[in-house]
Amino acid sequence: RANIFLESRAYIRHSLGTLFDLNPLEIPIIANPGEPPELPQEMGNLSFSHCSDAMILAWHEKKIGIDIERMDRNFNYQELAKKYFFKPNNKMKLSKATVLNQWCALEAAIKWDHGKLAKDIKEWQYFANENKLFHKKKKLHLSFNQINFQKWTISLAYKEKSCFMNNLICSSKTI
Repeated sequence: RANIFLESRAYIRHSLGTLFDLNPLEIPIIANPGEPPELPQEMGNLSFSHCSDAMILAWHEKKIGIDIERMDRNFNYQELAKKYFFKPNNKMKLSKATVLNQWCALEAAIKWDHGKLAKDIKEWQYFANENKLFHKKKKLHLSFNQINFQKWTISLAYKEKSCFMNNLICSSKTI
């Protein structure tokens, strides 16, 4: 885990060094273990995620959350859906892709909110057709975009009403 932590922070510094035209070691990132990395307010916002073979970093002027998951991830999607997402009388047809996309979007929202997965997962509601997320306790509304890229699904969560995918800088590194 220590190597993954150090390697991910090095990739973040390298990407932001390119973005800001600075030496990566000069990037004033606050990156403590178990907490999301932060930049000084005037340098914008970042979020990152990794899975078994990829890492993705998103930077934007406004607050953003990102998550990446492998589409072939092996997990019991029916149990996960039953535990966190669907009521027993729900007639919605479950598929692994549906559950994985929902999980990915909710993780992006939790990262946007700097929350904790175990505490917040049941508070978020997912509205796929509207690309909206809602935190019940905080009455927080977010938008999200989801893309499938090669063998990954990627979700971005953000507060703005319009999609800003065109002005988003993402860096991806296969590990």
